[in-house]
Amino acid sequence: MELNYKVLGEGQPLLILHGLFGTLDNWQTLGREFSKTFKVYLIDLRNHGRSPHTPEFSYQLMTDDLLEFFEQHQLEDAFIIGHSMGGKVAMNFALQHPEKLSKLLIADIAPKAYPPHHDDIITGFRSIDLNTIQNRQEADDQLALKVDDFGTRMFLLKNLYRKDDNTFGWRLNLDAIEQNLHQVLSNIASETPFTKPTLFLRGGNSRYIKPEQDLAQIQSLFPNATIETIENAGHWLHAEQPQEFYRLTMEFLQK
Repeated sequence: MELNYKVLGEGQPLLILHGLFGTLDNWQTLGREFSKTFKVYLIDLRNHGRSPHTPEFSYQLMTDDLLEFFEQHQLEDAFIIGHSMGGKVAMNFALQHPEKLSKLLIADIAPKAYPPHHDDIITGFRSIDLNTIQNRQEADDQLALKVDDFGTRMFLLKNLYRKDDNTFGWRLNLDAIEQNLHQVLSNIASETPFTKPTLFLRGGNSRYIKPEQDLAQIQSLFPNATIETIENAGHWLHAEQPQEFYRLTMEFLQK
């Protein structure tokens, strides 16, 4: 699959994988900072952004897409940063293809299975009448009836675009995501661990990684892993505390 991507800078390869409902655009600002040191590949995962849509959607498929990307671009000795769903793709890739990577950084996700918690967002997307809205504000007004948080709505509405016929559409494949949401919530497993340096960064206000509960499972798969917390940040820690995220990431990648 030909994934949509953007390259910034020169140096050792650093691939950045966005989360569910996200796009590579979410990482442009930090990507530019990282590109002062690394050759940064910002990637749209399948069914997201400008990458192809398929009815099938799973971590294994996204892992296979990523392997194809590595081979197309002849990437070796790479770093990966993965946030949320992208973090699970990154974990799965590292466990299956450890020889391709130098280090792994996972942002605010554990390898465990999660209970369903995206219903409001899916309902919110579905509630927007793409045939009648005239502008983004009208889309936001409709989405606000289902999704309270303004920041979350702005993140979700990055998927809205105006088509050639002047109507609106979604960049993401909502049908495939909704039908395969159980896949996105599933755990990551492996018979053999990834033994290279791994950093899990969690938001201090986020409940996605609970160190006291999740550490044993994390270290069974990633025995060389450490967990660090970014205070005053939730699940979108890279957007809420970008300077601290950058500092901790650079410290980890360069040591």
